[in-house]
Amino acid sequence: KSYANITEGNALRLNWEEVVPKEKLNYIMGNPPFVGASMMTKLQKEEAVSVFGKGKRVNSIDYVGAWYHKAAALMLNTEIRAAFVSTNSITQGEQVAPLWEKLLGAYKIHIDFAYRTFRWDSEASLKAHVHCVIVGFSVAENTADRRLFDNGIEKTVKNINAFLVEAPNVFIESRSTPICDVPKMTTGNRPADGGHLIIEADDYDDFIKREPNAVKYIKKLTGAAEYINNKDRYCLWLVGVSPAELRKMPEVMKRVDACRQDRLNGAPDRQKLADTPTVFRETKNPSTYIIVPATSSENRKYIPLGFLDKNTISTNSAVIIPEATLYHFGVLTSNVHMAWMRAVCGRLESRYRYSKDIVYNNFPWCNPTEEQKAKIEKTAQMILDARAMYPDCSLADLYDEAVMPPELRKAHQLNDRAVMEAYGFWGKLNSESECVAELMGMYREMTEGKD
Repeated sequence: KSYANITEGNALRLNWEEVVPKEKLNYIMGNPPFVGASMMTKLQKEEAVSVFGKGKRVNSIDYVGAWYHKAAALMLNTEIRAAFVSTNSITQGEQVAPLWEKLLGAYKIHIDFAYRTFRWDSEASLKAHVHCVIVGFSVAENTADRRLFDNGIEKTVKNINAFLVEAPNVFIESRSTPICDVPKMTTGNRPADGGHLIIEADDYDDFIKREPNAVKYIKKLTGAAEYINNKDRYCLWLVGVSPAELRKMPEVMKRVDACRQDRLNGAPDRQKLADTPTVFRETKNPSTYIIVPATSSENRKYIPLGFLDKNTISTNSAVIIPEATLYHFGVLTSNVHMAWMRAVCGRLESRYRYSKDIVYNNFPWCNPTEEQKAKIEKTAQMILDARAMYPDCSLADLYDEAVMPPELRKAHQLNDRAVMEAYGFWGKLNSESECVAELMGMYREMTEGKD
């Protein structure tokens, strides 16, 4: 049905003042379509860009973001206040800067209240689960306390920034190198092989039986899921193997030929890889490295990360830090880094999406004394030793909050304290949000004049 008091049309094409003059309007409330940036149609992209205007990375903003721009523009020089239910990704990861920098800068909005991520279960028969936030904002002066809601708990705060945390207004830009003097992080190796260079655990014994000479060219293969769940997987690692040696192994050649054919049948960029069908797209194999799963459950207090060596190849479902030390491990596995990660990382549904360009490269590292650094190295080793006490357990087992072994929990607590002391946070901060606020202040100081 059509109603006289309802305007039907495309909200991004309509002039909102033609629906109701802004001098007669007090509130804007809405539940815009939940369409992620990567899922938008060509028409939706065009509509959104017509609202955002052309700019750096505007194509990465969810459809919902266009409603924020329309509302902010309408609210200028008025007392209007707005609130939208939104996809939570507009307050996470790489979307934050291109969306909120203009809203907070050019339009000078401020966030009056916000509900951090919650799952909205649809009443429809298909039961779609959407992870949402609610953001209330305005341009007009508001001297009232800001209100931040998280897991049903309301907190009065002085400022809510674009990450929906109580912290200064900062924008964490994607960057290719770390802001601090630390080893570079890189992605693991993308096989791009159609599965032909990979040997699944169930096939390993049969393959070795048929091609025993291949054993010396096989390495363990791990990504996020394999590493966390201690799943065996293998790959043919044929970097530097001579053609004559390869031709002596017919079962290996079958896989190489199949990989080449798969690449030839792919997209143009994949077809180029057909010239090197014996190897993955990347061939990173450092002697030692820290591995960080790119996706990890939000139910864990700590992302399970650790050390691997040249006998294990990491896939691109993880990020790695070649030649990293115990000190780096200690800081990265601490509650300080985990607080930063939770505040700025992207999310897959509600799971953590760890990225080098947003999380690691922007992380403000401390400047420890030699004594503090040695203490962090000691507690980091304690974490590894505590894990080693349970060789039958996967990291998923060990980092389940309900069953984490007391030795491991104690080691993490000692490491947390050692890292917080190095930052000067111990005895000063009482919550994770306070930690994030301090880190964002450090980030702002470190990056002023760099961007």
